[in-house]
Amino acid sequence: MGRLLLAVMGGLATLMPTKAQESPHLDIFAGAELHYRNIHYNNRLYDLLVNLTPGIKWQMGKEWQVAVQGIVPVVNHYGERYKKVRLNMAVLSKELYVGKQFLKLSGGLFSQERYGLDVKWVFPLNDWLAVDAQVGYTGYCSMARDWECSPMDRLTGLAEARVYLGKYDTELRLRGGRFIYEDYGVVGECMRHFKHCTVGVYAQYGDQGGKNGGFKVVMMIPPYKRKVRKVNVRPASNSRLTYSIWSTPYAMRMYNTDPEENEREGWFDRGKLRWGSNTMVPDFPKKGGEL
Repeated sequence: MGRLLLAVMGGLATLMPTKAQESPHLDIFAGAELHYRNIHYNNRLYDLLVNLTPGIKWQMGKEWQVAVQGIVPVVNHYGERYKKVRLNMAVLSKELYVGKQFLKLSGGLFSQERYGLDVKWVFPLNDWLAVDAQVGYTGYCSMARDWECSPMDRLTGLAEARVYLGKYDTELRLRGGRFIYEDYGVVGECMRHFKHCTVGVYAQYGDQGGKNGGFKVVMMIPPYKRKVRKVNVRPASNSRLTYSIWSTPYAMRMYNTDPEENEREGWFDRGKLRWGSNTMVPDFPKKGGEL
């Protein structure tokens, strides 16, 4: 399965046409993660885990990108496994465009301690309706203690329908499929996009985690006006907060293939995928166009 997926990805990258992209450049950025839970009775309202997340992105041109991110623990109530400075992501990716269809092929070390191959696909059917899918073939890989790794033997797959109400900058999403811990489930989301911020609520049901729900906030981080140079030093592009009613760390989880991936911006270059929140005023305009 892994060889077949790799062959398909290689063939697509060779045969499919791409569109022009801005000149190659390197971004050096840093953000932070805040995790919290209250599953133990230990005289604390919440256990906290605060990490710095420095990273780099190298836009190599022709829609090729290398992204690397590390984890530097600052506050750790989660235990020994979370105290080590370690590599979190190291991904090579390629974006492809054919007509109105968009593909992103990725390989490397993803988030959620997964490594392997991933394919994302988006097809905007019209101004208000789009469908997308994600398929991955991964294994477990962690550097939290020592080098822990399993063979690539796990297939994941999600399919999603999106409705965008442009008049209200509101997006409705419904997706389902098989997640990274081999559970099946469905998730419904409603998101309202504001200037530099997205707020949403979600409800989900899975065969292992049962019912759950909560809210999400995606905040884009200033400075909002950027100049693109050969080397750029900046903060991380966004900060995300997800609150769940029930703590379910192994239910309906999916990895990311980009350190700055978020629900507001999606997976693709906003200048090419003109759908949904990408049709709004860009969060990070640059001199001479959009970033």
